[in-house]
Amino acid sequence: MRIVACLNGDRRPGAHPALPVSAEQVALDAAAAAAAGADEVHVHPRDGSGAEALEPQVLTPLLERLRAELPEVPVSVTTALTAEPDPWRRYDLVQRWGALPDSATVNLHEPGAVEVARLLADRRVRVEAGLATAEAARLLAALGAAVEFDRVLVEPEAADPRRALAEAERIGAVLDRAGIGLPRLLHGSEGAAWPVLDAAAEAGHDVRIGLEDTLLGPDGAEARDNAELVAAAVERVSPRARR
Repeated sequence: MRIVACLNGDRRPGAHPALPVSAEQVALDAAAAAAAGADEVHVHPRDGSGAEALEPQVLTPLLERLRAELPEVPVSVTTALTAEPDPWRRYDLVQRWGALPDSATVNLHEPGAVEVARLLADRRVRVEAGLATAEAARLLAALGAAVEFDRVLVEPEAADPRRALAEAERIGAVLDRAGIGLPRLLHGSEGAAWPVLDAAAEAGHDVRIGLEDTLLGPDGAEARDNAELVAAAVERVSPRARR
């Protein structure tokens, strides 16, 4: 069972005192999260103003810092349209990446997602299919072998735990009916983050936690940083993994 630390997401700088923005901050934060038990880190690269960015000149120094700090820890990056709203420009930027992450998440409900996924797969970057809805899961099923996906990210967007878990169940049912046996990572956001993490661990799926998904620990208090969130996840996952 993997524990992925999602370090910053699309949150604005200052949304939390410990939100990592610069490459140096991300690298130090990633090291602390790995020490707390994270097996992988997922990041949204930021430019000098703190805004999300997919330009090669932003991604390359970030990957260099992360790999210098954590040579054995896989790094996943976003390709979400929050980082580049123009699908065609996003494709061009990904095509021009020099340094490559270990994996990248592609949200299948976004315009241009299939083309970006194919490009990444051609460049030997592992592609994680981001599925926010059952409709996105059906698109994945329809693609068949057209894109070589490495794993599935089930990420219901509702902050209400019951709604999020219900959507995750619908997504899972589509994947099961289609016979898609790729490894699954299940995560929620905000109020659904911890309930969905618990459900994922109970089902034996990979889990994700970090300031991208929630600013609060399982007790409802503001988390100190990503490392604290990861440590809390390890405590909740370990008993289930042992069973």
